[in-house]
Amino acid sequence: MARIGVEESLANVKEALMEMGHEVVDLRSEEDAAYCDCCIISGQDKDVMGITEAVIAGSVINAQGMSAEDVCQMVNRKLT
Repeated sequence: MARIGVEESLANVKEALMEMGHEVVDLRSEEDAAYCDCCIISGQDKDVMGITEAVIAGSVINAQGMSAEDVCQMVNRKLT
């Protein structure tokens, strides 16, 4: 399965992804995201200026306003 980085505040998403068999990594720093196939962020710490630097080659999913099930479905679509 995929290696997925998840912000610590998204415990329900992390649990759902682990149940699906994915390797889940807590995102605490840029280094944590470096080797992930996909990263899930809460959207809470979004860059105010809209300037971001990509540290991963995979997808970044903003989970703001989404259920854990919605996020898992989106992860499956991005990884296939």
